[in-house]
Amino acid sequence: MTHTREVNAAGPVPGIARSDTLAVEFCGEWYRLEPGATFDVGRDADLCVDDNPYLHRRFLRLASDGDLWWLTNVGTRLSATVCDTSGGVQSWLPPGARLPIVFPLTAVIFTAGPTTYEFHVQIENPSYHPATPPETPVGATTVGALSWTLAQRQLIVALAEPLLRREGSGLSEIPSSAEAARRLGWALTRFNRKLDNVCDKLDRIGVSGLRGGPGAHATNRRARLVEYAVSSRLVTPADLPLLDVESNPDDA
Repeated sequence: MTHTREVNAAGPVPGIARSDTLAVEFCGEWYRLEPGATFDVGRDADLCVDDNPYLHRRFLRLASDGDLWWLTNVGTRLSATVCDTSGGVQSWLPPGARLPIVFPLTAVIFTAGPTTYEFHVQIENPSYHPATPPETPVGATTVGALSWTLAQRQLIVALAEPLLRREGSGLSEIPSSAEAARRLGWALTRFNRKLDNVCDKLDRIGVSGLRGGPGAHATNRRARLVEYAVSSRLVTPADLPLLDVESNPDDA
């Protein structure tokens, strides 16, 4: 095995200076991978994230191929959200798919059963360099850009609250619809109606995993919604005070 473990390292792993060396962080523990290594993530793997029966024994695999490191979903049921930590680029990694690791710091978020997990992958000399977007003139609005009512944002924050407050724990349980409705002081019927609206809105712009088929919502749509909202920075810890704001019951 060609990886080493460094526990409780603060910030970048010391000694990483080449683009062909990778570091993985989960719950404050760091693992450094050298070229040629194969590093599995799962409930019985090189990185054992949790003893969770909903999680594959081997779910995700990091391995070098040529000049790049790749993340492969070797599971059969679960998917993962992969993004750069700035929130600028995001991909959904279904079973059997793989993605190159090209960002300075990549976040990988996935849900197994009621629990959501997050780990990070670091490259010192990444091959991807984001372009700096031009400043948007004051008052300019992109036609077709999504807008959210207060109630819709509150719903997203209520579901994502455990992950937004995780403070480096690496895993959080997503509230049930009933728990999130109670947190907001809403009736469950109101919560479900607004959840439908939010999922429909994101589905229309191409967010995967929110529908189970034509006209039907996916059974794990709350988990997928949280993964997308947190990794894309649709909501951040700065939005947590919204949970204490009273919204209009008639908001869509």
